[in-house]
Amino acid sequence: MPILMYHVINPPIPNAPYPGLYVPKREFAQQMDALAKAGFVGVTLGQLWRHWQTGASLPAGRPVVISFDNGYQSQYSNALPILVRLGWKAIENLQLSGLPPSEGGLSEEQVRGLIAAGWELDTQGYSHAELTALSRSQLRFQVLDARRTLQRRYNVPVNWFCYPSGHYNAAVIEMVKEAGFIGSTTVIPGWAHRTTNPYTLPRLRVLGGTTGAQLISLIEGTKEEPAPPAAYE
Repeated sequence: MPILMYHVINPPIPNAPYPGLYVPKREFAQQMDALAKAGFVGVTLGQLWRHWQTGASLPAGRPVVISFDNGYQSQYSNALPILVRLGWKAIENLQLSGLPPSEGGLSEEQVRGLIAAGWELDTQGYSHAELTALSRSQLRFQVLDARRTLQRRYNVPVNWFCYPSGHYNAAVIEMVKEAGFIGSTTVIPGWAHRTTNPYTLPRLRVLGGTTGAQLISLIEGTKEEPAPPAAYE
């Protein structure tokens, strides 16, 4: 099953260091409509995991997880209404610092709005740190403390971790497990399967300029990609 990765749902700002991570609202809507036309339906990792573990039913259609990284305000203002129109749920991989509302970050009220709309709240840790370079105590702060903080603040499970920049190694995975996360997502392309290591789930990065037809081709073309490695730094 594909897990899609998005960042900013707006046109790129002048001199943006990573302009490809900006997907304009109209383009995002076209992509979502193309998914719906192809029979896909947006679900959360929690729904997928329950289906894999217990056989719990999923909404009718081809399941796809739509994930949003970092906590950009445009995910609430631009992406949420489009997904509400389709009746789909998504995932917010929130970092706790680094994106204040004045710089385009989600406010706590907006995060609560996403949760109220059925979105699943997960995390990239406290500050989108380079986890593979941290000591054990620093890792604990970024991973375990971040989860506990979000659980207390929003009263939700926060069961999935998202590796910042996709980087991880054995020590990072060990801390993610110790913190009680069910699994983690990477930036390595491919589909997530029932037999995939839950701590190295692949995702498909969707870049600006991708048409709906190109998105469908990307999804179908990566179905047989190899599983992510045990470490990725």
